Amino acid sequence: MFAKRLLQKTVHHSQQNVQRGDLKSEDLDLRVAIHYGIPSTASIIAFDPIQRLLAIGTLDGRIKVIGGDGIEGLLISPKQLPYKYLEFIQNQGFLIGISNDNDIQVWNLETRHLACCLQWESNITAFCLIGGSHFMYIGDEYGILSVVKYDGEDGKLSHLPYNISANSLSEAAGFSFPDDQPIVGILPQPHSSGDRVIIAYANGLIILWDVSKSQIPFIGGGKDLQLKDAVDSDVQDDTFEHHLLEKEISAICWASSDGSILAVGYVDGDILFWNTSITSSKGERNGQNKNVVKLQLSSAERKLPVIVLQWSSNNTSRNDYNGKLFIYGGDEIGSEEVLTVLSLEWSSGMETVRCIGRVDLTLTGSFADMTLLPTAGATGGNHKADLFVLTNPGQLHLYDGTNLSTLLSEKERKQFAHPVEFPMFIPTADPSMTVGKFSALPAGGISSKCLSELASITKPCSTPTPAAGIKWPLTGGVPTQLAVSKDNSIDKLYIAGYQDGSVWIWDASYPILTLLFVLEGEVQGTNVAHSSVPVTTLNFCWHTLNLAVGNECGVVSIYYLGRSDKTSFHYVTETKCEVQSFTQGKGPQCKAVFSLLKSPVQALHFGNCGAKLTVGFEFGRVAMLDVSSPSILFLTDCVSSSSSPIISLSWLEFKNVHSHVKSPEQSETDVAIKPEEEIIFILTKDAKIISINGANGEMIHPHPWHLKKEETALSMYIIENSFPLSILNCEKRSEESNKDTTAKIEAELDASSTGTEHPSSSEAASSLEHSLDTLLLLCCENSLRLYSMKSVIQGKDKTIHKVNHTRPCCWTTTFKKDGRVCGLLLLFQTGDMEIRSLPDLELVKESSIKSILRWNYKANMDKLMTSDNAQVALTSGCEMAFISLLAGANDFRIPESLPCLHDRVLAAAADAALSFSSNQKKKQGMAPGILGGMVKGFKGGKVNTSAMPESNFTHLESKFSKTPFIDTSQNVNKHEEMELDIDDIEIDDTPPVTSSSSHEAVKTKGGKETDREKLLGAADDSTPRVRTAQEIIAKYRKTGDASSAAAHARNKLVERQEKLERISRRTEELQSGAENFASLADELVKAMENRKWWQI
Repeated sequence: MFAKRLLQKTVHHSQQNVQRGDLKSEDLDLRVAIHYGIPSTASIIAFDPIQRLLAIGTLDGRIKVIGGDGIEGLLISPKQLPYKYLEFIQNQGFLIGISNDNDIQVWNLETRHLACCLQWESNITAFCLIGGSHFMYIGDEYGILSVVKYDGEDGKLSHLPYNISANSLSEAAGFSFPDDQPIVGILPQPHSSGDRVIIAYANGLIILWDVSKSQIPFIGGGKDLQLKDAVDSDVQDDTFEHHLLEKEISAICWASSDGSILAVGYVDGDILFWNTSITSSKGERNGQNKNVVKLQLSSAERKLPVIVLQWSSNNTSRNDYNGKLFIYGGDEIGSEEVLTVLSLEWSSGMETVRCIGRVDLTLTGSFADMTLLPTAGATGGNHKADLFVLTNPGQLHLYDGTNLSTLLSEKERKQFAHPVEFPMFIPTADPSMTVGKFSALPAGGISSKCLSELASITKPCSTPTPAAGIKWPLTGGVPTQLAVSKDNSIDKLYIAGYQDGSVWIWDASYPILTLLFVLEGEVQGTNVAHSSVPVTTLNFCWHTLNLAVGNECGVVSIYYLGRSDKTSFHYVTETKCEVQSFTQGKGPQCKAVFSLLKSPVQALHFGNCGAKLTVGFEFGRVAMLDVSSPSILFLTDCVSSSSSPIISLSWLEFKNVHSHVKSPEQSETDVAIKPEEEIIFILTKDAKIISINGANGEMIHPHPWHLKKEETALSMYIIENSFPLSILNCEKRSEESNKDTTAKIEAELDASSTGTEHPSSSEAASSLEHSLDTLLLLCCENSLRLYSMKSVIQGKDKTIHKVNHTRPCCWTTTFKKDGRVCGLLLLFQTGDMEIRSLPDLELVKESSIKSILRWNYKANMDKLMTSDNAQVALTSGCEMAFISLLAGANDFRIPESLPCLHDRVLAAAADAALSFSSNQKKKQGMAPGILGGMVKGFKGGKVNTSAMPESNFTHLESKFSKTPFIDTSQNVNKHEEMELDIDDIEIDDTPPVTSSSSHEAVKTKGGKETDREKLLGAADDSTPRVRTAQEIIAKYRKTGDASSAAAHARNKLVERQEKLERISRRTEELQSGAENFASLADELVKAMENRKWWQI
């Protein structure tokens, strides 16, 4: 009867005028609001031992910064290029990254923006920061060492005048070497305050350069390698160069705490230890060079290059040389990919080294990078340093330092060290995520308050922690007060279903998601079958706080996310309904489990304000469930002759219904629904639309609506010109539920008995007119089609608008602006994205997930995509992100709720501790034990780049501000003649100076004059005298006009002429004296020749 009336009404209903869309390009701003996980293209890592932050650079121009308690940040470079160098300016809140096109970038971690960048002209082949300062060394392909400074206040990178070429170093060294060799390694020497730096060239040459003295304390490589191999000393230069090319350097690191031992890895797989405290002697021959020790990981002829070398000290040793060496490479070509850890012990004279332990760590993927992070608070070295290893694709593992030390003490070579995998805040792989659902709740509504109340009682789940009781070392970052406040309500949820049947629920109201509940697949204390199988679909009703979960075995579970005292649930099958008990917990309770068909659940849709649930199965059948009873209202046969899977369900309600719907604070539900007031639209994968009666499942039209041409359907949307009456009614009920529950129920029951709430025939007709004005949007792989509801009900394929795609589409969603559906987002299998306005389907904006997230489209990515309120959540590999669509929208309260990636309080405390430690060392010669432990805790025990107060590097500022080798010609050749100005020559004898008694006492006590006395002629303790203004003017001010200046110049020339004459006379006197001395010497020689030996 209802179907007949509806079809008659559609025949006489006039065609509505379709409005043009009001969505404009300026309304859109596609941006990443939240990002979790490690990118699959991760390739390089850096660690700040004070702030306890880890940065991960990628091959596509992104930097992932990870702290503690779910604090993560994503920095996206304007260029989609790999990062080849990445390093923190420790404890300063800045991160340096150098891309493959030699663009030096500085990222501000507080603002999460690119502070500045500097394009380098040549290819950068080596890079290193001077720890604790803003200076950095740059080595390039031409063998030039340059210095760059970052000014944090001005936010600028400056290329300083200081640079050293291979030619200038060869002059300082006193011998020539090839000047076309690139620099492959730069390493500041520990505890040198940046004064000394190792420069390693590709040809094997190693130079230790002293910046302050402009000298070379150590040279290694070249000739030393030749001596080691017992090459003849008369070898020619061409043979020398050829020999160096065969020993190309590939990695370097310090292998001692004091910076006296340098470990060098070579392309041929060898590792050499150089003693930089001993200068190489040219007289050493036949392999007797004692400052080089060779280490071989394998005896094979062909070995892998040594790619990475890192070292940590062993505090149990009495010297600075014993420790652990971490090596990637150096093994036989074709061998298993491992990371080798050696425990090394040196002899007292550092002439030999002995390997007392070896462990080969098997990697879970191909090696990308590694870094050592010393244990916070460790004193006296890095003997318990933890190890981070990055492998492809995007896997981060932590190796506990204590565990490694234990393994090294055992005899077995290859052992499994049980690494700890990075605890993903939102798991995507372990367990494997199968479906996601993002849902926005009305802000400040009763549903939000009830959900927040339950979350506060159950104490939200903590951040995932590593197994085996290991404390995760990353603790950096500061959450905002807004995000951690307990008074805030929950207005957004992210829900994920997993392969093991579990469901995880997060509070997504802020950029730091909070894990609220974890629903296990099995109901504790019951024997429900097929509950721990992969989840296939989810749906959440914010009106009633009911969560529906469907799985592969056709089981549908209903959870109530509010407070409940019930200890039983209903287990409903096609033939029976059982009530089973379970142990009451504090979290969400399972209220019903439906097991109807052995077919995967493909679609779930709540209707009638959450009172009903429609279930679509893969085999083409549809079930209508009464959630409140709970019971089965009907189960259809296959709605399509092709048995195509059901992929989408939509409800259409025709008028304001009289029903009692359970609100979050009500305990009972009384639903009175008239059958003819609901239509269910069913979309199958082969693009057929079937409309059925919502009461009994009967088909409205005898034949399914279908397209003339075969298509693969994706989704279906019912678009209304205004809010439907049913939704307005649901929102009104939710607001009214704040009132007294008992009074509300009594009033509704009284109204029901008198019938005053039943709609009149005119109201029903108006509702039907309104419903027929709606539009139906069908999204397929190759096209978009917009229909009037009239055409669909009549079974006619008559489109209002149609758009054909040039590439296959895989996922769609609609979004609202100002409360109305205004746009359609489409994702294509190429990764491209389009945004079209509704209802006219005009193209407004084009983009791609590549340009927004740097992701490539992957198969089945659409199954994990979900959206609500113009926010899109999507997952790829180990990454999960939220994208905001509308410009000006700030649903995540950014930036006020965005966590800070730099802790200023910690930075100030660390700087104060380091400054105090430095002062104590000056006064006492060493830091106190307690303070030393505290400082090393801040520093993380880092050896190679120890953090120091910026004041310790002020001496470098003057050195780096000018070109070297200008004022150092005396250091190169001390026998060169000194150029003097005539005014600097003193001719007359120095008159005697009357000194004070204190001055004489100092000279007598010290035995010799101090530098101050020699330079200034005064004692160290002499008191400065304040000169008067007249004295200063008389000495420095030049007064008078041009004539007086000319007179002064003439007087100066006369003085110089007189001085020259005195010099000439003094020269003649000296010459005469020399002649007299020579004659006396001749006479003495003759006299001595005449004397016999016994007379001497």
